[in-house]
Amino acid sequence: MATPVGWSQGGSGSVCLAFDQLRDVIESQEELIHQLRNVMVLQDENFVSKEEFQAVEKKLVEEKAAHAKTKVLLAKEEEKLQFALGEVEVLSKQLEKEKLAFEKALSSVKSRALQESSKKDQLITKCNEIESHIIKQEDILNGKENEIKELQQVISQQKEIFRNHMSDFRIQKQQENYMAQVLDQKHKKASGARQARSRQRPREK
Repeated sequence: MATPVGWSQGGSGSVCLAFDQLRDVIESQEELIHQLRNVMVLQDENFVSKEEFQAVEKKLVEEKAAHAKTKVLLAKEEEKLQFALGEVEVLSKQLEKEKLAFEKALSSVKSRALQESSKKDQLITKCNEIESHIIKQEDILNGKENEIKELQQVISQQKEIFRNHMSDFRIQKQQENYMAQVLDQKHKKASGARQARSRQRPREK
């Protein structure tokens, strides 16, 4: 038996299986009833014993009763099947709504992810620019520091030269002072000697 349209194997699969089995039972019962009727027709044509006729008649009644019960079961199973199909339809609609909601949420997440990725790329570019600027500034500062070090070396050399000059100047000054003192003493001695001679001359007259 073919699976009904919209039916899927799942939690209600047992209902479908029972439905198929009942269909098969009904078909076999109807076939048996048809055979029994043929036998009754043959019995009308041919003479049979009363016991055999009663046995066949009893069996026919039993089969009809079983057939009626099977039809009742089939109606119940058909009702269960329709209910299960209704549930499947409701679940399918709910699944479709959830699918649409998920796709909408996924699209929103993708859009947000693209925006964040764009922001990240912009930040990376800006950071690279700042890093490049910092490197240039560091190169400039390093150059300035090297110039300052060179100037400090020049100043140190000039200080050393100045100290040497000052030392030479002090020595020279001391020498000049010493020479001036010596010359002054000589001058004073010479001047004293002249004064002494000038005093002695008048006495001699």
